[in-house]
This record gives sequence, structure tokens and C-alpha cells, in this order.
Amino acid sequence: MISINGSLFIQMVNFIVLIWALNLVLYRPIRNIVARRREKMDGLEEGISKYEQDAVEKEREIQSGIKKAREKGQKEKEAIEEEAREQERRKVEQIHEKAKADLDEMRKKVVSETESVRKSLEPQIDQFADQISEKMLGRAVE
Repeated sequence: MISINGSLFIQMVNFIVLIWALNLVLYRPIRNIVARRREKMDGLEEGISKYEQDAVEKEREIQSGIKKAREKGQKEKEAIEEEAREQERRKVEQIHEKAKADLDEMRKKVVSETESVRKSLEPQIDQFADQISEKMLGRAVE
């Protein structure tokens, strides 16, 4: 049978001292290490979160910059195309004017040549008329 005597109290004191010593030597340092590790992990997670937010902001800025660059490029392209259309219109107009001038010059030349041929043939009209009449009538016309 078990008897309760003074050794029980000594064992209880021994147990309490042992718990206190273990707490002081073993548990407290381990808890401190775990707490520091937890703080470090929390700091790293916070840093990761911050960097992720920065990355998202940078991505937005990049996308915004790309969009602005595309819009600017599109506007410049349209301006260049408009300028090209205007140059084309001017060239066509110049060609049209030159063709019109050349046509007028050719008409004047044809009129001039026609007039000179008419003047050179005018003295011979009577002679040609007599020859035609002779051929049609078959006899000489006086």
C-alpha cells in the first residue's frame, strides 16, 4: 500500500524546481527562437506583400505607358498618312495642271499648223476645184 509522508512534498518541490529549471534553460529560449522566427516570417510576408503590390503598380504603369505609346503612335501614323494624302493630292493636281497646259499647247499647235496648211493651200484651191470639175465632167472647164 502507498503511504503519504514527507517524501511526497519533497517530490512535489523537486518537480516544481525541475519545471522552473527546464522553463529557464530549455522552454524559454526555444519560445524566444520561435517568436523571433515568427516575427521574421511575418516581416518577410509583409515584404512579399509589399513587393507584390509594387509589382502590380509597376505592371499598371507599364500597361498605361504602352497604351499611351500606342495612342501616340496611332496619332503620328494618322498625321503622316494625312500628310501623304495631301502630298499625293498636290502631285495629282500638279500633274493635272501640267497635262492641261500640254493639251492647251498641243491644241494651239494643231490650230497653228491647220491655219498654216490652210494658208498654204488657199492659193491652190481654184486649181484643185478646176481639176475636180474636169474629172467629174470629163472635160475641161474654163
